[in-house]
Amino acid sequence: MRTATIKRKTKETDIQVSVNLDGTGKAEVATGIGFFDHMLDLLARHSHIDITVKADGDLHVDHHHTTEDVGIALGQAVKQALGTMAGITRYASIHMPMDETLSRVVIDVSGRPVLVFKVAFPRDKVGAFDTELVREWFHAFSMNAGITLHVETLYGENSHHIAESCFKGLARALRTAVTIDPRAAGEVPSTKGQLGG
Repeated sequence: MRTATIKRKTKETDIQVSVNLDGTGKAEVATGIGFFDHMLDLLARHSHIDITVKADGDLHVDHHHTTEDVGIALGQAVKQALGTMAGITRYASIHMPMDETLSRVVIDVSGRPVLVFKVAFPRDKVGAFDTELVREWFHAFSMNAGITLHVETLYGENSHHIAESCFKGLARALRTAVTIDPRAAGEVPSTKGQLGG
């Protein structure tokens, strides 16, 4: 079973995250940030990765520390659950529509963290959530998961839809990339014989 639990405690946040890469998409998420909880819930649902997140953060300041630190912890959990990455599909890409919005997400579970994020939001906030924190979360997640991740919104008008298409696109790309390929026979999908170096 490819599972992991990460605990992260700082002066700003107290977070516990668990993942099961071979789950059914079950989510138990409580960050105190409604819109962010919604994004993490659909990330679990559409990736088929079971995700549990319990976060207490300094929300009286703003949502930045909680959002970023959940990205860090969730990325670390995914990386730990992947282990040697033997047998994974590794690459995936998807175009994710959300009503008038279309986003492209391309992933390489390479062990080499890179984020290219070309997404513009028409509004600064969705509810009380700062839309600039979407990029902060993706950056924290990709750096700590050790993945190469390209996210680009090709077009869209509604900030909620844009964020949702990015998270759903990541979910579906992750779902494919971390899936064990039965033809790989436990081999690490790299000519080097290892990922991340």
